[in-house]
Amino acid sequence: MKNKQYSLGSKILTVIFAILSVVWILPIVEVLINSFKSNDYVNTDAFALPNADSFVGFANYVKGVTFGNYPFVKALGYSLIITILSVALILLFTSMTAWYIARVNSLFAKIFYYLCLFSMIVPFQMVMFTLTFTASQLKLNTPYTIPVIYLGFGAGMAIFMFVGFVKGLPLEIEEAVAIDGGGPVCTFFMVVLPMLKPTLISVGILEIMWVLNDYLLPYLVLDRTKYMTIPILVQYLKGSYGSVDLGATMAVIMLSIIPIIIVYIFCQKHIIKGVAAGAVKG
Repeated sequence: MKNKQYSLGSKILTVIFAILSVVWILPIVEVLINSFKSNDYVNTDAFALPNADSFVGFANYVKGVTFGNYPFVKALGYSLIITILSVALILLFTSMTAWYIARVNSLFAKIFYYLCLFSMIVPFQMVMFTLTFTASQLKLNTPYTIPVIYLGFGAGMAIFMFVGFVKGLPLEIEEAVAIDGGGPVCTFFMVVLPMLKPTLISVGILEIMWVLNDYLLPYLVLDRTKYMTIPILVQYLKGSYGSVDLGATMAVIMLSIIPIIIVYIFCQKHIIKGVAAGAVKG
C-alpha cells in the first residue's frame, strides 16, 4: 500500500515539475523563435511561429553580430576574459580559505566563516553605489581588474560549499603528508585540491553562469566607452532615434545564452553532486 502511495506521489510530482519545466523554458523558446523573424513581425505578433512572410533565416544573427559601433566579437572577448579570471580567482582563493577554516579550530576562523556566510544575504543594491566609487579609486574598472570584485561577491557561496566538503575529507591523509615532511602548500595542492574536484566543478559551473550573464556589476564599474560585455552590448543594439531591432536583439541574446545552456546540460550532474556533497558533509 505504501509503495502504491509512493508511486502515485512520484507521478504527481513528475507531472508538476514537467509543467514547471515547460513554463521555465518557454521564454527561451520565444527568444529562439523571434530570432528568426523580421522586426515588424516580432513587434506585431511575438508569439506566432515564423512563416513565409516573417522568416528571415540567419539575417538577424548576422545583423546582431555586425550592428553598431562596438563589435560583438570584442564584447564576447571581454566577457570571456572577465569570466575566466573571476572563476579562477574564486576557485583558488576560496578553496584555500575553506581548507583553513575547516582545519583550524579558532575563534578567528569561525568569525571569518560566519562573515562569509553573512555576505551571501547582503543585497548587491545596498553596496553598489559605494562599490562604484571604490572601484574607480582603486582602478578596478577594467576587464582585467574587475575579477577582484567578483571574488569578493562570489566568495560566500563558494566557501560555504567548500567548507562542507573539506570537513568530510579524511584528516589522516593530510597527517601522513605532514609526517613525510610536506608543508601546508604541498598538502593543499598535492592532496586536498585533487580531492575537491567534485565541488570545484560544481562551484566553477555556477560561478561561470553567474559572471557570464551578469549585467549590473560590469555596467556600473566598467568604462562603457572602452569595454562592454555581451549583456551590456544587448542594451546598445539601437538604431537611429533610439529604435530597437528586436529581431537582431533576440539573435544576440540567443548567442549569449547558448554557451551557458550547453555547459549546464553537460555538467548538471556535477553541479548536483557538488552541491549535495558540500551541503551534507560535515
